[in-house]
Amino acid sequence: MFLYKAIVFLPLIGAIIAGLFGRGIGAKASEYVTSGLMIIAAVLSWIVFFTVALGHTDGPIKVEVLRWIQSGGIDVSWTLRIDTLTSVMLIVVNTVSTLVHIYSIGYMHHDPHRPRFFAYLSLFTFAMLMLVTSDNLAQMFFGWEGVGLASYLLIGFWFKKPSASAAAIKAFIVNRVGDFGFVLGIAGVFVLFGSINFDVIFGNAQSFAAGQGGQPGDIVLNLFGMHLDRAHALTGVCLLLFMGAMGKSAQFLLHTWLPDAMEGPTPVSALIHAATMVTAGVFLVARMSPIFELSPDALIFVTVIGAITAFFAATVGLVQNDIKRVIAYSTCSQLGYMFVALGVGAYGAAIFHLFTHAFFKALLFLGAGSVIHAVDGEQDMRHMGGLRKHIPLTFWMMTIGTLALTGFGIPFTHIGFAGYVSKDAIIEAAYASHSPVAGFAFTLLVIAALFTSFYSWRLAFLTFFGKPRASHEVMHHVHESPNVMLIPLYLLALGAVLAGMVFSSHFVGEAYGEFWKSALFTLPDNHVLEEMEHVPTWVSVSPFVAMAIGFVLAWYMYIKSPETPRILAQQHRVLYEFLLNKWYFDELYDFLFVRTAKALGRFLWQKGDIGVIDTLGPNGVAARVVDVTNRVVRLQTGYLYHYAFAMLLGIAALVTWMMLGSSL
Repeated sequence: MFLYKAIVFLPLIGAIIAGLFGRGIGAKASEYVTSGLMIIAAVLSWIVFFTVALGHTDGPIKVEVLRWIQSGGIDVSWTLRIDTLTSVMLIVVNTVSTLVHIYSIGYMHHDPHRPRFFAYLSLFTFAMLMLVTSDNLAQMFFGWEGVGLASYLLIGFWFKKPSASAAAIKAFIVNRVGDFGFVLGIAGVFVLFGSINFDVIFGNAQSFAAGQGGQPGDIVLNLFGMHLDRAHALTGVCLLLFMGAMGKSAQFLLHTWLPDAMEGPTPVSALIHAATMVTAGVFLVARMSPIFELSPDALIFVTVIGAITAFFAATVGLVQNDIKRVIAYSTCSQLGYMFVALGVGAYGAAIFHLFTHAFFKALLFLGAGSVIHAVDGEQDMRHMGGLRKHIPLTFWMMTIGTLALTGFGIPFTHIGFAGYVSKDAIIEAAYASHSPVAGFAFTLLVIAALFTSFYSWRLAFLTFFGKPRASHEVMHHVHESPNVMLIPLYLLALGAVLAGMVFSSHFVGEAYGEFWKSALFTLPDNHVLEEMEHVPTWVSVSPFVAMAIGFVLAWYMYIKSPETPRILAQQHRVLYEFLLNKWYFDELYDFLFVRTAKALGRFLWQKGDIGVIDTLGPNGVAARVVDVTNRVVRLQTGYLYHYAFAMLLGIAALVTWMMLGSSL
């Protein structure tokens, strides 16, 4: 049992040491302590994975840390829940976080605030570990909010930079919108099942849907003042939970924070986008599969949002010029793929893509950081070019990541880079599903695959090929990254190549049931993973064709005929500006919400604060006292004749009063 506790709490210990004692022990010691503890946690996570997921452990292992909440009908313990889903997330989170820690030793070596940075990294990791090991919704929400707090600290790490502070605030606020739905969803679960513990919820979900359990009232339930039957009540709760997932995983409409998160240091981008925060929403829906599976309407909504997100983010990525923002939009798009898989009931395929995506996306982000490090902080790809001869190791690592992201492999086999195996499985599952929106989702995912290939190779060609577009001074200083930054790239590249081929049979293949055991739930009539093996040939080959078309178009436009993109942008200026400005969502939200909130605040300040409080309230009384005092002070002039004149007036007034008083 100590093993499981160590995995979760070692990062917290590292965060405390670096955060509280970093100045005393120094930056180097802070780096080594936090990274060393993360290495131990990662090794232990792999041991747990082979023991729990690939072993013969039946059912979840539970480790109670302490009794937490006992109030009314709520009885919650802080308990670690270890099953296959948890063990997969443990190796994703701890492996990527460990490599990010090691990479950061080289990337952040000039920053004077390294102890604080490494403390934040380890705190972020701990919060995510709390989330994925939770045994109830309250514990999950604790980790959920911890991830949000840590992301705010990391995105705004360079807080003296206005854009970084603004991006941190934006991420925090947008996530609060989704979290509001999550809180209501937790409350709804408690109303329906009388508990927020997973075992109680999962054990009663089917009987509740069938009208055999739950709160009093066999047909009609009162949920937040609305009278709903059981099916609609379950759907409402699932949609509220999914609202939380939309915020954390940057799905369409709640996605605007994700690209701005690039304002943080590059290692932060890798950690947020590959292993932690953005995968929390996918994990939530997978964990709650026993109730989502019972709500077809909620699954349709998840599918539609996922497909739109995949398409939308891919279109925006086509024209971005910041190397990190291109990769950020690819993250948003790939998360859409995962939610489509969840929506069509292919939960194993969704977690499989989450698993493989962690390797190649972390590889791409850290590779981009190596490029930025080499060109003295430049992030605009238009100012790069010709770098493959100067940083060949980084070039090959980025190429492997690109091949994995775009889905390069041998058609009709399971031989290929990680993204080929997992992403193609989702596209096939979308087609094979019996969802009413299957055709819609399949079409958008294939188009997104073409766009993904185009913008990924566009990034590679603009960055590494052609003539150098940077200044002579910058090119003169271009250099390869140190080994402390390259070694994490080598390990991630290994995962980007092998993870899909090695583990496909377990996540989505013949060993599916033995691997997942009871961690994921599917109804008996859900055969999507079986049916996707029998889709038509043109469906199986369509992702490969889309990938090839995207590659050829990118090669033609940025190698063969580099003037073509400029001509197309001029000919289709409206469309180009629309995509470049991210469908104008930021401007729309600024108009609808930001300006409205500011106007309301200004009105309340002027009419309420100044007009009422400052006049009649404590501030107003204080102001009147000051006014009276100022007038009284004016009487004290310091001149003797003024005082004599005042005395004369007083005597005259007194004599007058006595005379008038005696006459009356």
